[in-house]
Amino acid sequence: MEAKTPNTRDPRRLLRRMRELMATRENAQDRLDHLTTLIADEAGWDVCSIYLARRSSALELCATHGLKAEAVHHTRLQPGEGLVGLVARRARPFATFDARSHPAFSYRPETGEEPFNTFVGVPILRGGRLVGVLTAQSTVERQVGEDEIDSLQTVAMVLAEIVASGDIVDAEEMAGLDVRQSKPERLQGGAFSGGLVKGVAVLFEPHVGSDRLISEDAAGEEARLDTAIDGLRSSIDDMLESGRVPFGGPTRDVLQAYRMFAHDRGWLERLREAVRLGLTAEAAIERVRNENRARLMKAADLTFRERLHDLEDLANRLLRHLDGNAAPQINLPDNAILIARNIGPAELLDFDRTKLLGVALEEGSASSHAAIVAKALGIPLIGRLEGALDRAENGDPVILDAEFGVLHIRPPVDVIEAYDERLQVLSIRRLSYAEMRGPSVTLDGQRVGLHINAGLLVELSHLEQTGADGVGLFRTEFQFMVADTLPRLDAQAAVYGSVLDAANGKPVVFRTLDLGGDKVAPFAPSMVEPNPALGWRAIRMGLDRPGLLRYQLRALIQAAAGRPLHVMFPMISAPWEMRAARAMLERELQHAEHNRHPLPSEVKIGLMLETPGIAWAIEHVIDAVDFVSVGANDLMQYFFAADRQNARVSDRYDVLSPAALGLFRQIRNACAKHDVPVSVCGEIASKPLEAAVLIGLGYRSLSMAAANLGPIKKLISGLDADKLGTWLASRMDSPADSLRPLLLNAGAEAGLPGEAVENGRRI
Repeated sequence: MEAKTPNTRDPRRLLRRMRELMATRENAQDRLDHLTTLIADEAGWDVCSIYLARRSSALELCATHGLKAEAVHHTRLQPGEGLVGLVARRARPFATFDARSHPAFSYRPETGEEPFNTFVGVPILRGGRLVGVLTAQSTVERQVGEDEIDSLQTVAMVLAEIVASGDIVDAEEMAGLDVRQSKPERLQGGAFSGGLVKGVAVLFEPHVGSDRLISEDAAGEEARLDTAIDGLRSSIDDMLESGRVPFGGPTRDVLQAYRMFAHDRGWLERLREAVRLGLTAEAAIERVRNENRARLMKAADLTFRERLHDLEDLANRLLRHLDGNAAPQINLPDNAILIARNIGPAELLDFDRTKLLGVALEEGSASSHAAIVAKALGIPLIGRLEGALDRAENGDPVILDAEFGVLHIRPPVDVIEAYDERLQVLSIRRLSYAEMRGPSVTLDGQRVGLHINAGLLVELSHLEQTGADGVGLFRTEFQFMVADTLPRLDAQAAVYGSVLDAANGKPVVFRTLDLGGDKVAPFAPSMVEPNPALGWRAIRMGLDRPGLLRYQLRALIQAAAGRPLHVMFPMISAPWEMRAARAMLERELQHAEHNRHPLPSEVKIGLMLETPGIAWAIEHVIDAVDFVSVGANDLMQYFFAADRQNARVSDRYDVLSPAALGLFRQIRNACAKHDVPVSVCGEIASKPLEAAVLIGLGYRSLSMAAANLGPIKKLISGLDADKLGTWLASRMDSPADSLRPLLLNAGAEAGLPGEAVENGRRI
């Protein structure tokens, strides 16, 4: 056989011929064979071969030009085996002019590759996931040029999309090959907004479709790319220079990183080179994104992983500029389960809530605002699902179990049947909860007030649906976080007035702005802090920058106008902070009276007790408040010095430990002594066993997410509060790390109904 001399021909001609091949009517194997011949012929190689990944992670020779035909579908390389395995493991190109001398070389006599010395292989990647390996070989010993490797990478990028789409490899004819997602996947993450739903996958960052890969006008595509890059740069510059992020901090740092990457010559040149090779601008972005993702996801250094996130978001922004859309747009099918890398609260609000059943994120956290919005809307959400985007395809059947943090993609029949039974049971339970809309009373006649936590106007509908006694916590920061500038006084007042209207006479407790830490508004002062949860946030920011807080208090007073107003200040850590906040509110009331504005019919001022410091100083501040709400989530993480969002330490403590319960009892007793109403707000109030213990300690008001009201009402109806209180009093000095095991074993002896025991065993 006469050896060919590899050469660089016009790669655009190769792509055009590939497109023509895709249009022919042939069986899958013939089209693959013709594809390898086409590549070898156009690039001047003696051999061109396509290896595709099997579910076993082996790489199977599926087509070749130049090797023995009988090796096709018989030669399989195990993970990491041979030079092909080396390319797959590294997820980047590799070339050598003396293949047989390389330590990774694996001799396979059935292929007949002995005469071929020069070897080059490039990974076939889709979404950063390895689909296969494309190789080329020659008998001539020579160095392989970067332009030749680049040409093969372009072919591999196109090949990945057309193989996965089924245009080249038919699913039935190539059964068993893992080129198109088919096997069931089970991903474990964190449950950030509870619920259980079945639906179809919708990728929020979909891959470029195969109909937008190959261009016919390289110059025109490069012009489109340059225009989009200019638009991207201008939009970032505008955000940085328009005053929308004037205070620095994380928001500005991210935009500065975007600006730096948007001017990165290496990144831009790789994009332009891909376009010059014959790809559309969209396909070029996807190709470079794939290469970055495959390389950086293997990096052990988290700094590089963070850089990947910046590049991912930059690529998405650039794609949107190409499409002329300032924001991502996606039409949801019915029963959609959104799968995304991450999502912001404003983006989540943009989706059609009648079609969106659930959300699965590769990143995210329980304290993120997307998670809080999801809870508000009753949308189940799971986060920390690494690799979810790469393992799912649009339209895949999906089960999202946000009770246990599990995402099932393409679930098998037995899993579907098991979840269908759970869904049926949950449906029956919801119907029973819906019937319990009256007052919550224990077996021994103790009335317990149940309130909902809210942050969006849409949540106020839950008051009527659940029969809640009111809103125990209305988070006011969302209106600020989704706005580019400080909301005007009238706009704020209109929102608060609408909340009071929707409550229809039931009490609403407005928590003043809890900005800072991870809650950043574009216009609000912010800074990078080593520990933002313990930093400049909430009331600390409000007292240091009084204009922001006074503006909000003025809007709340204006909104109440003849109706009761309940205002609560968060993150109080010392008595003077509470007195300063109260004085600020009183000055605003005087301002309204002086200007003859309508005043609230009554004003109640509350303390959100979230820090151990104020818990032990409660006697020194109780005279300055009309009510107390225990913010149990923050209080417990500060009490135990363990971040509840950190999986490594969040299970190191139990709120049912005698020490923690002693703190809750001390707070309740201090409030009772001074006849100041006290409630508990947070996750602890929404769990049946924990809620039962709080009631046993004497708390008669709880506030929680609306979805938890039904189970807690059912719990209360079967609880003997007096018996449980007596049981707890006799064991509060126990040396046990937690009273949970004792409570579970005691059950009815401690006055606990079955629901509390069943729930407690699942912790």
